[in-house]
Amino acid sequence: MSNIFDLKLSGPLLSQGSHQDLSLESTLRDLPLYHFQVQLGCLGITVTEIFEKNPLLPGVILMEDDKFMGMISRRRLLEYLIKPQGIELFLNLPLKVLYSYARAEMLILSENTTILTAAQQALRRSPELQGEPIIVVQLEPKSYQLLDVHALNIAYWQIRGIETQVRYERAQAQMIQSEKMASLGRLVDGVAHEILDPVGFIWGNLTYITDYTDNLIELLSTYEAILPNIPAEISQLKEEIEFDFLQTDLPRTIASIKAGAERLTKLATSLQNFCHIDDVYPKPADLHTVINGIILLLKSRLTGEIEVVKNYGYLPPVSCYAGQLNQVFMNMLTNAINVLLNEAVGQDLAKEFRGTVLKDPAHKPRINITTEVCSPENLIDAERPHLRWVSIRIADNGPGMSLEKQEKILQSFSTEKRAEKETSLAVSYQIVTAKHGGRFRMRSQIGVGTEFEVLLPLI
Repeated sequence: MSNIFDLKLSGPLLSQGSHQDLSLESTLRDLPLYHFQVQLGCLGITVTEIFEKNPLLPGVILMEDDKFMGMISRRRLLEYLIKPQGIELFLNLPLKVLYSYARAEMLILSENTTILTAAQQALRRSPELQGEPIIVVQLEPKSYQLLDVHALNIAYWQIRGIETQVRYERAQAQMIQSEKMASLGRLVDGVAHEILDPVGFIWGNLTYITDYTDNLIELLSTYEAILPNIPAEISQLKEEIEFDFLQTDLPRTIASIKAGAERLTKLATSLQNFCHIDDVYPKPADLHTVINGIILLLKSRLTGEIEVVKNYGYLPPVSCYAGQLNQVFMNMLTNAINVLLNEAVGQDLAKEFRGTVLKDPAHKPRINITTEVCSPENLIDAERPHLRWVSIRIADNGPGMSLEKQEKILQSFSTEKRAEKETSLAVSYQIVTAKHGGRFRMRSQIGVGTEFEVLLPLI
């Protein structure tokens, strides 16, 4: 703080506040604060003269033997002085007399209080007190300062303007990102369609090629049976082309081509389903097909070391937005894969640098996918106690998460945290809860693993 007044009674002090730009996290210590306190025995005329010389001074802190007693604002002091005979009654008497009449409810806040919180509390005061300054307590060393409520309101609206601008820019970025993703989805859908067309030709003709090949081999076998004495030229040609091997390997080659075409068809279809743009209304979907399509797309990341165990129960068609649930299951499976891969890397580093193994060598990275229709014992929706739910659980046997990390993930599901930084799990939570009226649960234990559960209502 710097002394900008050279007055008696120790003089008012004004802190310059922070020179940094205000933000959502700015506190009262970042604003200019007046430090001006007098003893209750001080005469009213003395304080009045100081107010006259310092028109911006909002009030005075009253002390008695280093003990805080209260505050009189400039406005209340002038109100009592202009009353009939107010000057004779209060001007030449100690402030203790005036304070006994002018005592009012005070708003006392810590210097660590955010500007947004302080402004909201100031607005909750009764109308006759909303113009009163705010008493700010400096923690170390403990002292009392005054904050002009008008300066607080100006700072509040500045921060609100910054917040509005940030939200606008974030909304613009999200719109651009959404348009990019929509364009990418249309592009991928077009590419998948272009892949499916020639694959369809291949798949359709493979049936005929198989029949033609079988017929030709049967014809040649019939020739050999009827004409046992084969000319030398034909025998030589058969050896050159390895006819016996060709006769055995050709059906296998055609079967391999058919398997590749089938796999390519499934992959292109999964891409189309994943990039599907949802309609306005939900439609019934087979969730097992949705999950299998995601697993196929992630097959390149599912190395041979990661085992996927499917414990599928009977699921009826679920009314949902399949395109958005695609994203949810993709996020859950990607999270599990990343955890297991990171653990595998850590194991390899431990072996290389320390020569130790952190887990049982027989421990195999595994992802369990369990689906079922259930009626949970713990009531999920009090308004619909009879409702049945579809449960999809995706669990890994990785290292698990600490309580602190679990708490951070749960906090990211809130609207405020999600606005600051949108994580894949937070997006999944929003899709499941807000869009589908479902529940998104998380369970984790150190050394055991992590499980995410999606509960969707069966309507």
